[in-house]
Amino acid sequence: MADQLFLSYRLRGFTENNMLRHYEKMLRQFPFSRLNPGGVVLRVSAVSWEEPPLIELPLPDPLDIDQALASAKEFAGGDCVVQLEAKWDLWQYGKDWELTPTRVILSCFGPRFESEDTDHLRIDFGLDATFLPQPEIPNNAFMAQSNIRSLLHLAAELDRNLTVENKRLWSDSGENFAERLQWALEATAR
Repeated sequence: MADQLFLSYRLRGFTENNMLRHYEKMLRQFPFSRLNPGGVVLRVSAVSWEEPPLIELPLPDPLDIDQALASAKEFAGGDCVVQLEAKWDLWQYGKDWELTPTRVILSCFGPRFESEDTDHLRIDFGLDATFLPQPEIPNNAFMAQSNIRSLLHLAAELDRNLTVENKRLWSDSGENFAERLQWALEATAR
């Protein structure tokens, strides 16, 4: 069963005053879709997930990160989460393999936002099946490896540019993604 896949960061020195600067570093490293760069939405929510967004703003194409951050700054505070819903290019299987713009959500959590996790920055990659080999699909191991390489390259760039205290790659079921990946690779090799 597919789960949502996340990459989360806790950062040293993260505060309400510098949270958008850390978020900017993440956004500048992220490989936004070149195939379909449009459809980016900025969302800022306050206090908790139960509250409606303070702002939900479609952004013009191509994405101007400075403009997005300026818009977020008008609403963001220590009790807010700032999210950019965008796309990046991954291999997807329909009738054949195709490099496809795939939805992703890049989030920055204010220190006082009510959340079950204590993340500062988080990327929601969508379903983990995109990154796991599936033996029933032709050439899936190779394409899943390509998607995993994209994810690992992004994580390495973020590691170099952020003041990382802790990071984790996890799924919403709580299962260890690295173990699931190892199991899937072993099953594909048989």
